[in-house]
Amino acid sequence: MTAQAFVSSVNIGHPRPNPWKGLAATGIDKRPVAGPVRVSAPGPKGTGAVGLAGDRAYDVRNHGGADQAVYAYAREDLDIWERELGREFGAGSFGENLTTTGIDVNSALIGERWRIGGGLVLEVSCPRIPCVTFAGWLGERGWLRTFTRAARPGPYLRVIEPGEVAPGDRIEVVGRPDHEVTVAVSFRALTTEPELLPLLVDVEALPAEDRAAVRRRLERGARP
Repeated sequence: MTAQAFVSSVNIGHPRPNPWKGLAATGIDKRPVAGPVRVSAPGPKGTGAVGLAGDRAYDVRNHGGADQAVYAYAREDLDIWERELGREFGAGSFGENLTTTGIDVNSALIGERWRIGGGLVLEVSCPRIPCVTFAGWLGERGWLRTFTRAARPGPYLRVIEPGEVAPGDRIEVVGRPDHEVTVAVSFRALTTEPELLPLLVDVEALPAEDRAAVRRRLERGARP
């Protein structure tokens, strides 16, 4: 992270049909707003509630809730994808609520805490695992495999202290746990490198459902 780490864009979803999952709608179409936007803990998964006011998840089984309250993706990673794929990606293109600048979000530790602006505090909870909606939205052939291989997933964050967020707000890391499991490492463990799964067992900040899945996979031999 540099001294200039900040939120470059705050993005809210616009509902649109979701033919890729057979659902009535998806909120992946995130578009920049001027802000400030209120951010608060949405409660447990299952209702579609998320952290940012005015946004929501529609695949309530797999998205939303306290552990996926906010999704962040780095402008620097969007720039890499622009070069690799030869197309432009504006803020919100990957369905992120916060487009960041100046912080390597994939090197953030699970359980790391960020203070954004004056009072909002978020905690890194888990990596984003790509789904068929993301693949359909991007429209890139083989996208799930390409995205997974790159291991630049961006993190979901939970709300520790509610507050407001606006473009230009500074991001400050205010707490780091005593382990070395990053967003990228946890993503690789959960996807392409199951031999890394033992590293996740004692990471308390991972969502309970993820830790339970890790234990089950280890019990049956960590098969993908």
